Amino acid sequence: MLFNPAARKLMKFLTVICFILTSTCFSTIAYAQSTPEPAQKVALVTGSTSGLGRAVALRLGAMDYFVIVHGRNRERGMEVVKEIEDSGTGGARFYGADLGSFDQVREFGAAVLNDFDRLDVLINNAGIGSAPAQRLLSEDGHELRFQVNHLSHFLLTHLLLPLLRDSSPSRIVNVSSGAQQAIDFDDVMLEKNFSGRRAYAQSKLAQILFTIDLAENLMAEDILVNTLHPATLMDTGMVRRSGARPRATIAEGVDAVMQLVIAADIGSGNYFSRQRSVRANRQAYDAAARARLWALSEELTGLARE
Repeated sequence: MLFNPAARKLMKFLTVICFILTSTCFSTIAYAQSTPEPAQKVALVTGSTSGLGRAVALRLGAMDYFVIVHGRNRERGMEVVKEIEDSGTGGARFYGADLGSFDQVREFGAAVLNDFDRLDVLINNAGIGSAPAQRLLSEDGHELRFQVNHLSHFLLTHLLLPLLRDSSPSRIVNVSSGAQQAIDFDDVMLEKNFSGRRAYAQSKLAQILFTIDLAENLMAEDILVNTLHPATLMDTGMVRRSGARPRATIAEGVDAVMQLVIAADIGSGNYFSRQRSVRANRQAYDAAARARLWALSEELTGLARE
């Protein structure tokens, strides 16, 4: 869903007014009051209280970015904020939001629009892996991995597009995976033959389909959109919970993410494995499948009705 400049400004204004009128809903989202310095770049990293997201947030902070730290755990979030601010370079603020709830995603997006005048980098990193093995549902009644890994990032990205446009040149990085499985549009929520691995792989491929279409939609604008498999079996809690033995360091994954944040001439709409542009699952290049996923994502997140 794209808007002309006047419509973009109106959308941002209405979102902020909605935030102000319902401010009690947001009273527990932001847990620090630091603000960016004039001209300081701002980056938002979802799922940045642990694992890869935490390490990316710390790297950005060390590069003098103001980092919007996101997660569900306030204590861990504030530890990341403190570490960034104690370093004496970047700044940070923590926002709590559960991506298993579209209401909380909307509150989070509105809070960012209200609190910040710019957003240079959006890194959609938060995710649920293949464990636990059972099928779980989100607050909105959707298969949990599909919502957290794809739908909520689809929604958050659309909510923040006005700010990304106002801050261009800007970048969007979607953290996907080498584990990819074609989306079964007759059983997207995996009510039949569920497995945690299938749910994870489908949701990660959905991020890649979204990346390609979003990059095409933003081709005329100075916003680069790319996606990547950062490293194979990094030493994270997600990998350990799956029972797999780590094979890569988190630092390797951070290097791959940062390439898409800072490298010149990186292009847009690409899928990277580590730091090399490669081909994703063939469904990613099926225009009909991408259009079907986009329409479904708009419908499930409520964007189709806006």
